[in-house]
Amino acid sequence: MHDSSPIPLTIILAVTVCLYVRGWRRLRSASRRIVRSGSLMAFISGVTLIWAAVGSPIAALDDELLTVHMVQHLLLMAIGPPLILMGRPALCVLSGIPKRLVLHCIAPILRFVTVRQLRRIAVHPGFCLIVATATLVGWHFPALFALGLHSARWHEIQHGCFLLSGFVFWLPVIEVRSAILKPTTWSVPLYLFFATLPCDALSAFLTFCGRVVYPSYLVVPRSFGISALQDQEMAGVLMWVCVTFIYMVPAIMLTVRILSSATLAHQQFRSSPLADAVPEVK
Repeated sequence: MHDSSPIPLTIILAVTVCLYVRGWRRLRSASRRIVRSGSLMAFISGVTLIWAAVGSPIAALDDELLTVHMVQHLLLMAIGPPLILMGRPALCVLSGIPKRLVLHCIAPILRFVTVRQLRRIAVHPGFCLIVATATLVGWHFPALFALGLHSARWHEIQHGCFLLSGFVFWLPVIEVRSAILKPTTWSVPLYLFFATLPCDALSAFLTFCGRVVYPSYLVVPRSFGISALQDQEMAGVLMWVCVTFIYMVPAIMLTVRILSSATLAHQQFRSSPLADAVPEVK
């Protein structure tokens, strides 16, 4: 079993929040249109949930309950990252870092052609979907799952992979959501729909397979009166319901935006002089 200290993580997250708040206040004092007041709340909420997933005392229970592991997975991949991204972290954190450090160290790196190319790849929906699916399915193979469960180092790597893939997965969605003036296409709602499929398959397997997939949970003390199989079924149902809800809500919101934009464009066209020159299709 693993025993990792949350102190380094807590320090890193606290420093990040301080830099973010400093930058957010600078941007808000310059113009309230740059960042919204809700951005601060979203960012701090996301950071807090990530700390709760891997740094709080609850995190120690993932050795005993697969359901707790699933809660960690949801916080690190599906809930924490989109909240942080909605807070525009890059802009605010860079604004919170001393200007001399940004100009002489960070800005030159961001200007590299390779960095720009990597960013274009990182926000491509196909790449993001592959990364998220590979991380989800790969770490739930019994051999890799057991490796993360019994090794503190591999457990931290597993959490890091969940978190990183969560950021990668949500980048295309948050960028489209934030681009108010940019027309939304059907690609992102379809992206979210296809992303639910591997999650549904894994959760359905855990729920209905009728056997304990991860033998490690058969030998640990069970202080909650829940059998290993019941725990696995609860974890599967939790993943199934939560992922479907979390992915479908933004998909529905973007679909409404697309349909509203199409309706508005049609109304504007019918009221324009060009409408008289186009024969009506019956």
